[in-house]
Amino acid sequence: MEFIHVKGLPDEESIKGIQELHREVFDESELSIGELQEKPNLLCCMALDGRKVVGFKLGYEKEVGVFYSWLGGVSAEYRGQGIALKLMNLQHQLVSEQGYQKIRTIGRNYRRAMLILNIKVGFDIIETYFSKSGTRKIIMEKELK
Repeated sequence: MEFIHVKGLPDEESIKGIQELHREVFDESELSIGELQEKPNLLCCMALDGRKVVGFKLGYEKEVGVFYSWLGGVSAEYRGQGIALKLMNLQHQLVSEQGYQKIRTIGRNYRRAMLILNIKVGFDIIETYFSKSGTRKIIMEKELK
């Protein structure tokens, strides 16, 4: 297993791998290249098994000093191996080195494994709200060192 990162858009093969895994993790939801291109200071962290993307963590600059951990997931057949934690640690290390003071994410109650992982690594719940579709969203934030 190899863990890599790319600032900005990764190569076409990696983008396709992220898009495929995004569909698996997020119930067939599409992730367009346009969505990726519009994110300021995009950071793509990936777990690769050979050339296959088996995990990813995407984020971008939300505001000065605050990085937003946007999307992430691990292929069902690779879960339980600590890949999500390794991707999260890589992302946090990189954004801390870039000078960000905080990292923010938004979770959902039905994705409990991710909520638990976020709390274990030091995120605090700072707010909740309901989306337009009526889903409860949980805003979490962590101070970076």
